[in-house]
Amino acid sequence: MVQMVAAFFSLYLATLLLLLGSGLFNTYLSLRLTAESVSEVWIGALIAVYYLGLVCGARMGHKIIIQVGHIRAYSATAAVVTVTVLALALVDNLWVWLGFRFVAGVAMVTQFMALESWLNEQTENHQRGRVFAFYMVCSSLGTVLGQLALALFPRLNYEPLVFVAICSALCLVPVALTRRSHPALQIPAPIQIKYYVARVPMSLTVLFIAGTIIGAFYGLAPVYAIKQGLSSNQVAVFIAAAVASGLLFQWPVGWLADRIDRARLIRLNALVLALVSLPLWGWWTFPYWALLLFSCAFGILLFTLYPLGAAFANDNVDPERRVGLSAILYMVYGLGACVGPLIAGLLMRELNPSVYFIFVSACALVLVVFVRPQRVTGANLSDDAPTHFVVMPDSLQSSGMVAALDPRVDMESDVSHDPVPEEDIEPAPEPAASS
Repeated sequence: MVQMVAAFFSLYLATLLLLLGSGLFNTYLSLRLTAESVSEVWIGALIAVYYLGLVCGARMGHKIIIQVGHIRAYSATAAVVTVTVLALALVDNLWVWLGFRFVAGVAMVTQFMALESWLNEQTENHQRGRVFAFYMVCSSLGTVLGQLALALFPRLNYEPLVFVAICSALCLVPVALTRRSHPALQIPAPIQIKYYVARVPMSLTVLFIAGTIIGAFYGLAPVYAIKQGLSSNQVAVFIAAAVASGLLFQWPVGWLADRIDRARLIRLNALVLALVSLPLWGWWTFPYWALLLFSCAFGILLFTLYPLGAAFANDNVDPERRVGLSAILYMVYGLGACVGPLIAGLLMRELNPSVYFIFVSACALVLVVFVRPQRVTGANLSDDAPTHFVVMPDSLQSSGMVAALDPRVDMESDVSHDPVPEEDIEPAPEPAASS
């Protein structure tokens, strides 16, 4: 384990610094705009357009890396992110900020692509699980530390922006000075939409709803918390508690997911999420310590939805088409993250901040209604199902290529680039009526 970490230390350190700045920035942006009485719709839009940049940039970043190579692409996009952050301290126009956030999303996903393809290229198959797990820890730890770093800045002025820019510049250093050889660039798998919609409609719904809730969480949960009377430092801990809990509980949830029906587990997760959100609808006022407990429970349920949905999807897709599956899962998840902040922000502006958790409950109930074990026919079940549950980071903080580190994926035998036979695109037969 120590040798593995040492071998990829420069890439892990770059990931940690990258997420440290990003984690701090998203919460800072919500708190600062709320303090300036900016509408929740604008806050949601700024978060949504950043995630739109992440989704769109996955293909754009690939072209950039092809043209100039990994290190040059990483260095150039790190510089772009640094400029977009510093420019926010100079420009006071929300429309311009929207453009900056989209560009930052495109640039950051290119950085993640460079890091993740490097890890994938230089990792043996038998090490992928461990390499992936430590990459996930670095990603989540960076996000958590980014929240806690807000305590260093009692004033929500330009100083946090300077700190984020410093992190963005520093993440250049380990990559620029690495002695590792350049990785070979993998061709992105085409997204065979009809095939995957026919095979895994329930899984795609889970991923879309998970993205909707998580996208709204990063942008609007800080707004909810600050309007409950929490200080900026307390808000940062409130968000960090959810992310850290979601990370730590992926292992026990994974243990359960490998032993019981996954459709039932997803439905139970969604039902409990709806119930946990219920007391936060605005009926009662809770002390800070109670809000932290709610945040931990919320994070456990929320941040395990993506890996549960991904494992459920892998159960019903042929092993040789799972690279393409990872692409469409990332796209659907990212589109949900674009929609969620806009809807939640609009509802919070028109009603009150507590509507955020009503929105969460409503999204969770959609899963309770739609994901039913009786609808799983087993017609498309893969030969290796149930596939091993793999702990996954929040994919809103990665390029979507991280699935290549998933030990379920065999990159050498994958045929996602080949045309899909028409008979494989036909929808699965309807299940028999259950009593």
